[in-house]
Amino acid sequence: MFFGRRSNKRILAKVADGADQSYGAIVRRQFRKNRLAVWSLRVLYVLLFIALFGDFLANEKPIYCKLDGKTYFPIIKQYGVNLGLTQWDAQFVTNSWRDLPYESVVRPPVPYSYNTLDLKNAGFVGPFEKQKVVSTRWRHWLGTDKIGRDVLAGMIAGTRVAMLVGVIAMAIATVIGVFFGALAGYFGDDRMKVSRIRLIMNLIGAVLGLFYGFIVRTYYYSEGDFTTELGKSLGIFLMIMLIMNALASVLKRIPAFGKKMTVPTDILVMRTIEVFNSIPGLLLILSVVAVIKRPSVFYVMVIIGLIGWTGIATFIRAEFLRIRNLSYIEAARAMGFSNWRIITRHALPNAMTPVLITIAFGVASAILLEAFLSFLGIGIAADQVTWGSMLSVARSAPFSAWWITVFPGLAIFITVTLFNLIGEGLTDALDPKRK
Repeated sequence: MFFGRRSNKRILAKVADGADQSYGAIVRRQFRKNRLAVWSLRVLYVLLFIALFGDFLANEKPIYCKLDGKTYFPIIKQYGVNLGLTQWDAQFVTNSWRDLPYESVVRPPVPYSYNTLDLKNAGFVGPFEKQKVVSTRWRHWLGTDKIGRDVLAGMIAGTRVAMLVGVIAMAIATVIGVFFGALAGYFGDDRMKVSRIRLIMNLIGAVLGLFYGFIVRTYYYSEGDFTTELGKSLGIFLMIMLIMNALASVLKRIPAFGKKMTVPTDILVMRTIEVFNSIPGLLLILSVVAVIKRPSVFYVMVIIGLIGWTGIATFIRAEFLRIRNLSYIEAARAMGFSNWRIITRHALPNAMTPVLITIAFGVASAILLEAFLSFLGIGIAADQVTWGSMLSVARSAPFSAWWITVFPGLAIFITVTLFNLIGEGLTDALDPKRK
């Protein structure tokens, strides 16, 4: 009787499990069969947690403290200071956070920031060597570098940089790649028809926008803030394009100007992709960094995103070529829906799934490229700590300072491997033959 009940429960469980036969459920079940991919995803969650809450894990400022009867949350307040919403009191500016007479205090697990200098333990002190600290609470668990910076705090800061570079760079690449890939795949060479005057005005607007928005303003990039100047240039470009399209809307009422012309969208996008693929990425990055007055990892993210969209565009184009003639797309056209609604509401959701594989591998490539640039000291601020910059410091370390090389190198290897394994898991899960 007991075994009969257990058998019934198993049968019911199988029936319940088989009830959800949606595409997403099938992909999830296939992905869970790949144990390496599943564990890679779990470890990735840990890295994302470290990246998000790194300030609360390694910081010379306390999480909470009570001083002169007042309660403070210094790490949270630092966010307001960075945004210009508040300022530090004089006692926090003139004194070290470590030496303040706290009534009570709660410190992060690692009581050092990535740029905190411990001069008593400078000169490459190893994790297993004797350290000059007042207690175990202040020990450098992964050692220090030449100027006394905590390696563990640097590893946590490097995790945030790596995750930001991977996510933001691929987000930029995904937006650009999806846009151009969708245009090329859906319209092809014979489906996009625009008025003659609109085509002419857009070509003129693009030339004028590039000239007045970017070429004329090259001097401002080298002298001013790059982000601000880039925003101004994009604003000028978009304003010129809007003016040109407004003029085209008026002039197309003239019969000679309003005649429709076919734009070979697919061939234009593919030739653009070939041009971008022919430009060495490192050479492009070096050219852009040369005109930036104040290097920042943010610019590295943008550049990687701008040169990494071609693969995504190719995948999206291939998927759109496959689905643009399917029955549900034809039905949407028959119902009178606009092309943009069909692309965004019907075609794109069904074409994005294979792109996830490209994004997973692209994140790994972006992290590896950022580490390479940081190792060379290109595109990042001098006071910014990344895994690549820590490896660069290792070049001046003696052979016995193994921890400066092992920990950052191992972090890069593990992170890149995680994304590659996740990408392989998605490849297997999305394979139609395995369903």
